[in-house]
Amino acid sequence: NSEDVRCKCICPPYKDHSGHIYNKNVSQKDCDCLHVVEPMPVPGPDVEAYCLRCECKYEERSSVTIKVNSVILLA
Repeated sequence: NSEDVRCKCICPPYKDHSGHIYNKNVSQKDCDCLHVVEPMPVPGPDVEAYCLRCECKYEERSSVTIKVNSVILLA
């Protein structure tokens, strides 16, 4: 399920841009600032410096397991 995977990038404040959290459904190999941060908040020359500050993590979950556990807890 495409909703069970995502890449989450946490980017701290940079120059006059406030910090922001970006989420996008991408493959694990594409889990980086250049593929996830859209639109890029900084101009071309600052992209590399901005992306080096961002922390990106690939996350997976099983929505089926979550639903089964919810049903068990509610029963």
